[in-house]
Amino acid sequence: MRFDVFNGDADGLCAVQQFRLAFPAESELVTGVKRDIALLKKVTANNGDEVNVFDISLDKNREPLASLLTLGVEVKYFDHHFAGEIPADSKLDAYIDTTPDTCTSLIVDQFLNSRFRAWAVVGAFGDNFDDSARRAAEPLGLKEDQLSLMRDLGIYLNYNGYGATVEDLHFAPAELSLRMAAFEDPLQFIEREPDVFETLRKGAVDDFAKADTTEPAIVDDKVAVYLFPAEAWARRVSGVFSNQLASANPDRAHALLTELPQGGYVVSVRAPLNKKSGADDLCRQFPTGGGRKAAAGINALPAKMYDEFVAAFKAIYA
Repeated sequence: MRFDVFNGDADGLCAVQQFRLAFPAESELVTGVKRDIALLKKVTANNGDEVNVFDISLDKNREPLASLLTLGVEVKYFDHHFAGEIPADSKLDAYIDTTPDTCTSLIVDQFLNSRFRAWAVVGAFGDNFDDSARRAAEPLGLKEDQLSLMRDLGIYLNYNGYGATVEDLHFAPAELSLRMAAFEDPLQFIEREPDVFETLRKGAVDDFAKADTTEPAIVDDKVAVYLFPAEAWARRVSGVFSNQLASANPDRAHALLTELPQGGYVVSVRAPLNKKSGADDLCRQFPTGGGRKAAAGINALPAKMYDEFVAAFKAIYA
């Protein structure tokens, strides 16, 4: 039995897409909203089974990973988030790179000797690695309008992953993966699955129109903090809007806090693009926090910790 376990954002989708194109086989897809990263505990594998993991932190899945390895499960692990100590086990092949300018799609691209590079480019664009995406795209000889369309696809796939539950999303990530599965070329996917692209495009345009009217609660040359309401549009747009803010203000750090229906906040943090560091260290100071150096988040920040978070955010970046 094979399990393909992946983050429901653009990077996770495009990473698993490359792998499944290279190694087609029936498998059980295990995924969810972008912030649902404790995915290995959902895998019920046994001795001799195969588990392939894409774009979720090893550190956040350490215990279920250890259990799978103890059972004799073969695990391939591709990721770019903080991992901590990587288990030394003959059943584990770990391809983990936490350098600030790479993502899981590019790691898988390297593993596959660039066989499906176009999807790696889409994933890199979606994860806000524009420079890395453009460098990766150079051998493909794409026209600028084609590259722009692939960038849009990456952004929309990433936008779709944000939400408190799958019901917040336009498409469940597992459904998107299955819709993408047949296409080696993401441009063909856009052409032949137009309802997917258009639904995501329209949703993003509508949600961004609401986000653009939101003024920051705190802003100066070094930091900005935004507060969004407990509404589905705000949960969907939070991560991509954070990326847009980071791109527009590369010397400023950004934190976007979206109210949760049950209280508290889900937090997206973006380090300055001109100094991609500190986001993971900041978010790991708080319960349910994690991520990578350039971009990180907190799944459920208690409301009473808001002032503590802002103080820590300023301490790192102001």
